[in-house]
Amino acid sequence: MVKRRRLETPSTDDLSRIEAEFRRETHGRPSVGPGIAPIAQVAADTAAQGSLEPADARAERARDRADAERLRRAEGQGLLIAELPLEQIDEGAMIRDRMVMDEAEMTELRLSIAANGLRLPIEVFEMERPAGQGARYGLLSGYRRLHAMRALHALTGSEAHARIRALIRPRTQSDAAFVAMVEENEVREELSHFERGRIAVIAANQGAFANVEDAVNRLFATGSKAKRSKVRSFALIFEELGDMLQFPEALTEKRGLRLATALRDGAEARLRQALSSASPEDAEAEWQLLEPVIARSESAPRSPARGGRPRSQAPVQYGWIDGQTLRTTSGITIRRARDGKAHVLRLEGGAIDDDLMDSLMAEIRALLDR
Repeated sequence: MVKRRRLETPSTDDLSRIEAEFRRETHGRPSVGPGIAPIAQVAADTAAQGSLEPADARAERARDRADAERLRRAEGQGLLIAELPLEQIDEGAMIRDRMVMDEAEMTELRLSIAANGLRLPIEVFEMERPAGQGARYGLLSGYRRLHAMRALHALTGSEAHARIRALIRPRTQSDAAFVAMVEENEVREELSHFERGRIAVIAANQGAFANVEDAVNRLFATGSKAKRSKVRSFALIFEELGDMLQFPEALTEKRGLRLATALRDGAEARLRQALSSASPEDAEAEWQLLEPVIARSESAPRSPARGGRPRSQAPVQYGWIDGQTLRTTSGITIRRARDGKAHVLRLEGGAIDDDLMDSLMAEIRALLDR
């Protein structure tokens, strides 16, 4: 049988010893009062401190948090205006749709900025930052405003013109960036017919769109079906004759559509030959070179079954088409041109890929090294 242990009531000395040990364990905590556990005392102190802050201070702190959240949200959406140094902005980050800037209009813009400051900020997007370099921004819209500000800074050297106000837009895909640029120029100053066709071809060639048709449909989605059809016609002019035309932006709608129809009827070689026969001094002289070829194409018999847009099934010509164009039997067309003192070769055709270009570069290097 188990013997039970008798419990004894602690003596006064035992209670004094226990109390002394508790005081030693809580030494250095003056806020802990007798009979209160430490965690309870901490909670009480925190509540007391909070109750001491005035209500208006707590409200102001809440407003600061809300303002900071709105600021972060606006910055993420590209709604904040920043002042950026001119040297941090790369206007060549995207191929521009605007080809010509009227000097009289640019002078007027510079005078307006000098007198009243820049009323409308430009739009930029932050580019990838190379290691060890500062921020760089690609220009999205505001090409003329940026050039005017740079001209003023070069002329005056003033710090007031060393920075420009800009909206830093979120990073976008290349197709959205092209659409935004075209929309901005269409609203502020309508693009020429040739400029519309040109930017559609360039955007497609840079891979922003599947092809020229897709580029036209998405860049000018808000335009009518007739407008998109005209853009496609001028895109064809840029593709076939853009390297030879000296005054393409002066083409009127009527003349451009006639020229595009002649190209669809297979008159490319004759048109290029006509352009290479002389160096026109102005747009009218250039048209006089093209018009006889177009007139002959228009007077040629046409099959009633043919629609307006598809090209004729004329026999494909290989070899030298004119003094500037060579077409190979593989379907690749090589065009040469001059850009100031530089010579330019343009290669077109579905057979061209990266491997072929690498081989061509190696062959050209071997030829030039010799």
